Amino acid sequence: MDYGPYHQYSHVDQELVDKIVCKLKSQGIFDQFRKDCLADVDTKPAYQNLQQRVNGTVANFLANHKWRHDLNKNQLRENLRRHVQQDFLEVGVSRIVEQVVNPKICPVFLPQVEDVVYNCLGLEKPKPKRPPPGK
Repeated sequence: MDYGPYHQYSHVDQELVDKIVCKLKSQGIFDQFRKDCLADVDTKPAYQNLQQRVNGTVANFLANHKWRHDLNKNQLRENLRRHVQQDFLEVGVSRIVEQVVNPKICPVFLPQVEDVVYNCLGLEKPKPKRPPPGK
């Protein structure tokens, strides 16, 4: 598996990372993360804004192209894809991640990933420390 920038760290045990990722996938945890995020995405302003911008851009792009019987649809589709990507897609997706994924990292994703990591390492997960009485 390719984990992008994490290959730059020489101390990363790639076999362990692969094992953890495989466990997350095989136990359905990764799919649950994806479902949780997708269930939320269409309610967020960043998604709604991006959807409106994409729809408007596509409509304007297609309005500037006259339909012909011999039109190369694949080339038109590729040009449209590049046009949408170059304008705003990356920024819009980043905003969606900020609104949907980031708020779930600590309360939802991290505890489940920690459980799998401790399990893969064969360690018992430490009990959470209780605050002293009166605080």
